[in-house]
Amino acid sequence: MSSQPGAKVTIGAIAAEAGVSTATVSKVLNGRSDVSAATRERIQQIVARRHYQRRGARRRGGIVDLVLNELDSLWSIEIIRGAEETLRAAGVSMVLSAAHGSGAGTSAWLEQLAARRSDGAVLVVSDLNLRQRTKLTSLGVPFVLVDPVGTVEAGVPTIGATNWAGAVAATEHLIGLGHRRIAHLAGPRQLLCSRARADGFRAAMEAAELDVPADHVRYGQFNDRSGHEETNALLDEAERTGRPWPTALFAASDLQAFGAYTALRERGLRIPHDISVVGFDDVPIARWSDPTLTTVRQPLQAMAAMAARTLLRLIDGEDVDLPRVELATQLVVRDSTAAPRQDP
Repeated sequence: MSSQPGAKVTIGAIAAEAGVSTATVSKVLNGRSDVSAATRERIQQIVARRHYQRRGARRRGGIVDLVLNELDSLWSIEIIRGAEETLRAAGVSMVLSAAHGSGAGTSAWLEQLAARRSDGAVLVVSDLNLRQRTKLTSLGVPFVLVDPVGTVEAGVPTIGATNWAGAVAATEHLIGLGHRRIAHLAGPRQLLCSRARADGFRAAMEAAELDVPADHVRYGQFNDRSGHEETNALLDEAERTGRPWPTALFAASDLQAFGAYTALRERGLRIPHDISVVGFDDVPIARWSDPTLTTVRQPLQAMAAMAARTLLRLIDGEDVDLPRVELATQLVVRDSTAAPRQDP
């Protein structure tokens, strides 16, 4: 049995399907702890599947939450800009919250959202678990996900970008310049976008019949510190094994690319004379770095704007048939890439 968003699903119907009392369902909806884990999960799954909303929960108070893992990255700033401009134009106020990954921080943003009776939420978080989905649904708070970690439940609007195609374009650009030894500084293994970019890199290398040694794909974090550490580890491993260094690096984020810049300069290497570098995201500083960074432009502001527009439609009670939208990425060629000094 299933229901569409907005359909009138009662606590009694949920209780009957779960084989429990209405009081037990109410305890789960209110976050009470005196329900067994198995019963709680069964009820939460029914609530999420049937899109239960408390009576009178839908409203238009003019407040929308934007929830991000962190608020202080260049990537996050672009997302904030895109969402804020769209919501402001619609006369809606935006509240920022930081989920800080998982754990207590995640619970805090959800409780704060419920307390201020937000109309909806744009969620740019690492993960959205069953308890959180159940709480949002029971409160009648529609939500849209931006670039989530894993597989999303059917019917949840999700906005992303063409990560795989962007990675292919970046790698093909380096191959076209004549590079044959190319390494990839990947993001976290658990993120879908990281895996898509790594897969795109491998696909382009395989299509060109180029070898990718195991240590030439190095998983880390989307920050400059990780880019610095993994670049050093990559070059140290090449020295240890006696293999030549790669002539090009494709980083899964611009911040990782900037970390690579620092590591390469500390070794006396010049970009792109000694090693070419490509990033991913095209944050504003990429066009002002030295050298300016060749990167894959991810339409961060457009992704956030589309998520905000989709959310406003949901708040207004419209049916939104957008289970997954991927906006196109674009390679932007600048000064950090050039032909290798000599044939590998």
